[in-house]
Amino acid sequence: MMSDERKEQEDGRRAGERAEKPVRADAKRNLDGLLQAAMAVFATSGVDAPVREIAEKAGVGIGTVYRHFPERSDLVVAVFRREIDACADAAPILAAEHAPGEALARWMQRFVDFIAAKRGLAAALHSGNPAFDPLPAYFQQRLHPALRSLLDAAAAAGEVRTDIAAEDLLNAAASLSMHAYAQGPEHARLMVSLLVDGLRYGAVPR
Repeated sequence: MMSDERKEQEDGRRAGERAEKPVRADAKRNLDGLLQAAMAVFATSGVDAPVREIAEKAGVGIGTVYRHFPERSDLVVAVFRREIDACADAAPILAAEHAPGEALARWMQRFVDFIAAKRGLAAALHSGNPAFDPLPAYFQQRLHPALRSLLDAAAAAGEVRTDIAAEDLLNAAASLSMHAYAQGPEHARLMVSLLVDGLRYGAVPR
């Protein structure tokens, strides 16, 4: 007998095959809303939450979910990449709106939000599924340059020391956040704020 989830998956795939292709703008909005909904559901119900719950939260048919993401791992990968992209894309925006040291501090708080989102995906990401193998490289490809640009600008402005490796700072912030988050998101933010304050020690004022 077919399991409930397998039956839902097969029904969803058939519905997706029957669905007409939406116009490109609508498709992009639907996809973005779908990924937002999936992240919210994963955070509250875990990565094994029923696909129907995600579809209902996104306001789309279950066929739309399976049309974009035939396997659950496809959806998890897309959600994780979306969170990485959002964090990386925040760097140039913050750099344009704030002084270098402030932009760096604000981005590090944005990274805390990313780590919190990653916690909701941890069960899947550590499952050994080979679909997730490329994600660490994507993390480095997107986030290391984003942080490096902010660090270089802050160091050039004399607001932080010059000998900080982006990889080391990301690892330190991630470790602090994962442990501190057990006491709540504000505690994680505080710990990373203290970490960033420490980067100012040894800075050479310009």
